[in-house]
Amino acid sequence: MYKAAIIGAGVVGGMTARRLSAYDMSIAILEKEADVAMGQSKANSGIVHAGFDPKPGSLKAVLNVEGNRLMEKTCAELGVGYRKNGALIVAFNDEDMKNLGILYERGAENGVEGLKLLDGDQARKMEKNLSKSVRGALYAPTSGVVCPYELTIEAVGNAMDNGAELYRNFKVCDIKKEAHGFIIEAEDGRIIESEYVINCAGIYSDKIASMVGDDSFTVTPRAGEYMLLDKEAGYLTDATIFKVPDHMGKGVLATKTVDGNILLGPTSVDREDKEDCKVTAGGLAVVKEKEMRFFDEVPFDKVITQFTGLRAHGDKGDFIINSPVKGFINAAGIESPGLTSAPAIAVKIEKLLLESGMHVSLKENYNPCRKKRVVFSRCSPEEKNRLIKENSDYGQIICRCEEVTKAEILDAIRTNPGAVDVDGIKRRTRSGMGRCQGGFCMPGVLEILAEELKKAPEEITKKGGDSKILFGRLKAGEKK
Repeated sequence: MYKAAIIGAGVVGGMTARRLSAYDMSIAILEKEADVAMGQSKANSGIVHAGFDPKPGSLKAVLNVEGNRLMEKTCAELGVGYRKNGALIVAFNDEDMKNLGILYERGAENGVEGLKLLDGDQARKMEKNLSKSVRGALYAPTSGVVCPYELTIEAVGNAMDNGAELYRNFKVCDIKKEAHGFIIEAEDGRIIESEYVINCAGIYSDKIASMVGDDSFTVTPRAGEYMLLDKEAGYLTDATIFKVPDHMGKGVLATKTVDGNILLGPTSVDREDKEDCKVTAGGLAVVKEKEMRFFDEVPFDKVITQFTGLRAHGDKGDFIINSPVKGFINAAGIESPGLTSAPAIAVKIEKLLLESGMHVSLKENYNPCRKKRVVFSRCSPEEKNRLIKENSDYGQIICRCEEVTKAEILDAIRTNPGAVDVDGIKRRTRSGMGRCQGGFCMPGVLEILAEELKKAPEEITKKGGDSKILFGRLKAGEKK
């Protein structure tokens, strides 16, 4: 019997587990995929929003600003890259300029600090590649960028370091409320018992809530298609560039990631299938058209990959954080600014649990910090030589595009929550994220995974499930 079971190992589930692991209590993290950060936490813009957009007084507004204030310290404790690059919300016509003034007032009411209205020339002075058609902008200096899956991985890892247990491939199919708590059953027959349950299941949070009789909301998958440019295009912008938001959200943006790539997108289209992550020609055409309004020239010839992320769009117009059944808490409809809000959402869930009568004491040995992973490519020549002297695996480059070493890959497998597939290595080390997109390094990564996990190469997958890479030997006879 666990004290608390968290369904979903995305950024909200990870931050919640990390927060609760400060208490002397048993925690189970239940994830339906083979790894953490496999839902909307792996495929979003990574923007730490300032908080000027949400309706004043809403959960989105309050938790956005609180989460923004917590993010830098959270990233420092977890050893996660964070960059406060600021954001420019640009205007092209009279109506846009009017809406910038509304956003400025709304941001001030929400408690966003440092907002400033600029004319077109002032905006171009900050970002020289902005189009001459930009008439004005709202500058939000507290906006930043973070890697969403790195943040999730380290949050879950920190919770595990402090005693939480991660159950992978645990696809919840039924929840029964009993006198002592809840019985949670997975499709494969595994059963977890827990006194409290926290629903952080992203686009499936409505389905999970319905298992305890809560049908008060629905979640629609809202697709966002992106283009990722090579680091060579990093000159395009340093700040995050937005258009004035509309009823479908903040719209297409341009930003430089913490790793130096330029990210363009997303679109915003509702889809019926909660697993529909296809990239469409029409969606990419929309991204291209919108980006050409921001800049006079966009180096689309530097695109190295495209992808689609699904956001959990709730029908209530706000985050849904409540307790419809005693001992059960929803954290649902967590779309943008959910990543930014995640640290503050975790604090709110903690308060809800304590107010509900959960009796626990703080641990004396709780450690909120993680050892920062070695990123060999960012080390000085002297540091690289020292690392190789201490561990010869740092002298073996597996991914040439991103200069990822064998030592980093082994660390990704051995450190909570350990990578178990090729994409898991990719998210932890960037091996496969360069220009060749894994064309050269995948065989080496696969070989290391097989050896370290003591599996046959044919058993190693790209992203869990049936995503096998090898299907048997074609030459050299039978394996001996």
